[in-house]
Amino acid sequence: MDSVEVSLLTCQPHEEIYSLYGHTAIRYHDLRNGEDWSFNYGVFNFKAPYFTLRFVFGLTDYELGVVPTRIFKMEYRHYGSMVTEQVLNMTAEEKVTIYKALAENYREENRIYRYNYFYDNCTSRARDMIERCLQGKIIYKERPDYTPTYRQMVHDCTREHRWAAWGNDFLLGLKADCKTTLRQQEFLPNNLMADFSRAQIVRNNGRYEPLVKETRTMLPSGVQLVKDDFPLTPRECAILLAVFSLIVLCYEWKKKKTLKWWDMSLMLLQGVMGCVLFVMIFSQHPTTSINLQILLFNPLPLLFIYKVYKRKQTVYWNLLLVMVLLFLAGSLVQDYAEGMNILALCLLTRYTSNRKYGKK
Repeated sequence: MDSVEVSLLTCQPHEEIYSLYGHTAIRYHDLRNGEDWSFNYGVFNFKAPYFTLRFVFGLTDYELGVVPTRIFKMEYRHYGSMVTEQVLNMTAEEKVTIYKALAENYREENRIYRYNYFYDNCTSRARDMIERCLQGKIIYKERPDYTPTYRQMVHDCTREHRWAAWGNDFLLGLKADCKTTLRQQEFLPNNLMADFSRAQIVRNNGRYEPLVKETRTMLPSGVQLVKDDFPLTPRECAILLAVFSLIVLCYEWKKKKTLKWWDMSLMLLQGVMGCVLFVMIFSQHPTTSINLQILLFNPLPLLFIYKVYKRKQTVYWNLLLVMVLLFLAGSLVQDYAEGMNILALCLLTRYTSNRKYGKK
């Protein structure tokens, strides 16, 4: 087994939305006979029935895929992503063990697993497989000065994609703002790569050895095609909505009556967004169940649209005031999606106007 190398492959992000966080694989390379495989826990099928709906509810099944490493390299060369290889310091027996374990995991009845973005993904699966096959214990070097939240780490990966960041922040709840441990941070490929580079193996005889024997660039960075996002950021859209809300408010003060079509439009927007957050309560993603944004964005406005349309007396505007105040208070403990506080103030103008001119 001296001619065999087992490596951790870390792939840098490219422009596809599912790849903004990078990727991880395990390489098994026999330099003597040319056998060279990449084991990848990130295989999924977009065409599977109800894929998006199942992903939202945390019911997505991923699987272990195996391809020749030359094919793996071709894919990431196409995307222009750099691939870093960390050759692991494994004994001959450990190399045999991991090869058999991966082959067993690839059996049709074993290869599928229930994917969870933060807790059980392609990176954590690769790490766990390597840890199980080592005869000893991996000691990771702690980073006491680096304790980000899940949300902060997601922001680092989506800083060039403001609307992707907005979507994440809208769906992620209070638990995503808790500080993470080193092991929790390893759901991101680059974090695991950095931790492996500093880690040591404590052998059963008490001897310490570096986990990574050699680090090399398997594939250098190439040219990436950057896709244009929507020209306006979420905050800019929220500001435009706020400006229009103020214009409507001034018009209503001048005419001494409310514009019910504007009320209904905002209530519909608020209610539809609220239905999404309400559904996420039942998702198996553990960081979406407690989302304080539902204090304002919930299905309740949809129940009062008809009364607003008929200009009937309703308690909705008092409820709206309470919801806005609770929502703003919640922003002290949860990091909301970009522009959401501005949108809350837009809704507050509807309380102001309807309390004065609601029956006109």
